[in-house]
Amino acid sequence: MKARYTSQHIEDDLNSSWGRIIVFTGARQTGKTTLVKNLFNDFKYISIEDPTTRTQYTSLTASQWHELIPKAILDEIQKEPRLIESIKSVYDQWKNVRYILLGSSQLLLMKQVKESLAGRCIIKELYPLTIPELETQSWEEKINLSPLQQLITTGSLPTLMPSVLMEEDFPKKMAAWNHYTNFGGYPALTDECRTDKERYKWLSTYVRTYLERDVRDLATFKDLEPYIKLQQITAIQTSCILNANSIAREIGVTSKTVMHYLQYLEMSYQAILLPAWDKNKAKRLSKSPKMHYMDYGVLQAVLHKQSPMPTGKEFESIVVTEIYKQIKQTETDIQFYHLRTLDGKEIDLLLETPNGYYAFEIKQTSHTKKDDARQLLSLESILDKPLLKAFVLSNDPMQHQYNEKTIAISVVQMLG
Repeated sequence: MKARYTSQHIEDDLNSSWGRIIVFTGARQTGKTTLVKNLFNDFKYISIEDPTTRTQYTSLTASQWHELIPKAILDEIQKEPRLIESIKSVYDQWKNVRYILLGSSQLLLMKQVKESLAGRCIIKELYPLTIPELETQSWEEKINLSPLQQLITTGSLPTLMPSVLMEEDFPKKMAAWNHYTNFGGYPALTDECRTDKERYKWLSTYVRTYLERDVRDLATFKDLEPYIKLQQITAIQTSCILNANSIAREIGVTSKTVMHYLQYLEMSYQAILLPAWDKNKAKRLSKSPKMHYMDYGVLQAVLHKQSPMPTGKEFESIVVTEIYKQIKQTETDIQFYHLRTLDGKEIDLLLETPNGYYAFEIKQTSHTKKDDARQLLSLESILDKPLLKAFVLSNDPMQHQYNEKTIAISVVQMLG
């Protein structure tokens, strides 16, 4: 079992005066239930998926919850909104209760939580495993922050060897990266007893289950076929700027429906929509976003492919989503953008912090050149805050410094 970054912080949260209710959400099979069961084995576990059991718990009064079940894990809580009201009532009346609520549907769960538990809970999101988590061998192992996470949390990049090949733990980092770029980050696929064939079969089953359960939870579809087509089109176009009108024509629905479908993909943690950056903040929401599939294993399953060699666009999504997951773990105030100007300047990923920007160009090449950084070298002149640091992330094991702020570095070294 792999160690999880969240486990190092959640116990302190739950024991704080304002953390008596913790809400965990994230894609199905990211390990939410396993995580909290391991951390809180003295909590009663209640699955809301069982309709018979569900009705019994909804009949309990607040005083009965307090007396009989003062500490509990409630799984798939979004399936019974009345239980959220019960937990709210117990929370408001007694200080010694502790509850952990789990749900795989962000759209439904967040709506219910915001309506009933606003100001009463801590919300945690659990994503597929990151590279540092994949490097671990046991639940108890300490997770080292990647250089990226150290940069984000401290404001400075740690001292690194001039080549990732020189680092003592390079084999461990490379093994984690290879697994990630073959099968993605879902915990079930790290089981060493599984064959590669079994891993790909698991991913295919996951995609089918997602369509049959999560999507039907999010929306009432008479016909799933248009959504399935959109899923496949957007998987092919991962890391591309979205054109809702073009997709609508291809699948035979309106552009408004396409935007709803894209929201479902994002709300179920299957993809992230990266807004376009503009110096005028009011214009950022009106520009077309880039879409990145959250997990490369799932993307392969959607496209019915089995390839350890991602395309250039797929490689960009692999790196962008890993950066996204790692930064989300740190719970820092970061805004994510892509940048494309009228004169053709493109930046794959722009991170806005209160103090300035970090910029990333992502190249699949094994040998970076100064030309790979040309967009970064002239970026600062168009930004409204300082450019703190700029990176070319690639498969090149060597570092290359292009100016005081711009460096090319191995993706394995930066994210491992």
